[in-house]
Amino acid sequence: MAEHDPSAPTLFEPDTPTTSFMDLENPEYAYMFGFLQADGHLSQGRGRKGALTVEINARDIHILHEFQRLTPHYSSITERVRSTNFAERHHSATWSLCALEARTTVNALGIPYGKKSQTIRPPRVEFSRPDYIRGLIDADGSLGWTAQGFPFLSFTSASTAAAAYFCHYAKKVTGVERIARRNTRDQVYVITYFKEQAQQLAKHLYSPGCLALEHKKANAAAIQAWVRPAHMRIAPPRRRWTEKDDRELLRLDDPAAAATALDRTEQSCAMRLWRLRTGRTPAPAE
Repeated sequence: MAEHDPSAPTLFEPDTPTTSFMDLENPEYAYMFGFLQADGHLSQGRGRKGALTVEINARDIHILHEFQRLTPHYSSITERVRSTNFAERHHSATWSLCALEARTTVNALGIPYGKKSQTIRPPRVEFSRPDYIRGLIDADGSLGWTAQGFPFLSFTSASTAAAAYFCHYAKKVTGVERIARRNTRDQVYVITYFKEQAQQLAKHLYSPGCLALEHKKANAAAIQAWVRPAHMRIAPPRRRWTEKDDRELLRLDDPAAAATALDRTEQSCAMRLWRLRTGRTPAPAE
């Protein structure tokens, strides 16, 4: 038997589609769109030329074959092995779609041409929300275990709109509020949920039979089996400071007195007062 050449493209001639291409109310297309929005690249050449591509680790090539199945246009998958900064031998697979009609569709839905990491946002049409979020997580997120053995689920993005929407959606699932803030090292958003919150999100997003990367689907199932040790207490939800709280804290100008008046710890009041005085936290409106 001839040895398989990974650089040879896999061509796909689609069957007649049973639903409109990129109908985002279809769970599979919603997932595919989220994945491509986070990890794909839409390029534009001269005239009608251009391509929608996504390159991933070859272990996940199965998802590219699913994209081929879902696309009613010719597309190809190629493989290559090269040296990178992270590995001496990196085996990747790339799905490429050149049809102008398909590129026009995804562009109109919210995948811009060229660099897009800071500008992507949720679609402005009706879409299957958990599947779209799962596509983002599979492309630009992670789920598994911390070094301490706690389950986690995280999403990383340079887009303010995408990060804010993820926080908004996750609050509906977990009841926990997160405020998206860029980190200081590389100015991206890294939003992470731990323990029961990670389990809730994993169960909600990775339902049985859903379209997803196999290794992330397996991680989602594994972290749902975690049980909190009997000795581990559950921390109460954090109370956010309001402008009314800040005004009262500044009026009293005494952490001990403010702790009694605001039903907070003296340490919390002292830290907040210091942040207000030094300008690290904006002063409340008068």
